[in-house]
Amino acid sequence: MNTMEELLDERALSKLKWRCRRGLLENDLFVEKFFLKYESTLTVRLAKGLSDLMDLSDNDLLDLLLKRKEPGEISDASASTPEALEVLTMMRVPSLAR
Repeated sequence: MNTMEELLDERALSKLKWRCRRGLLENDLFVEKFFLKYESTLTVRLAKGLSDLMDLSDNDLLDLLLKRKEPGEISDASASTPEALEVLTMMRVPSLAR
């Protein structure tokens, strides 16, 4: 099995959860919802993507999560890694049908 596709072990998951604590409650809510949905199936690759997103400022992260900005509009390259883009898609608010 590819190392990046291995499930995250308990210690690494605990460290990742600690790393994901944010200054804005709104971001924490997105992260909490992500962990509730994907924690049991989180791979090393997805953990890298989430970690890449955590490198962003709180405001940039929230703008991405709320689709106010796209990754290419953020100056931090960590928003555009393939892993970050995949996790961002998983975390984003679904578009509301009009």
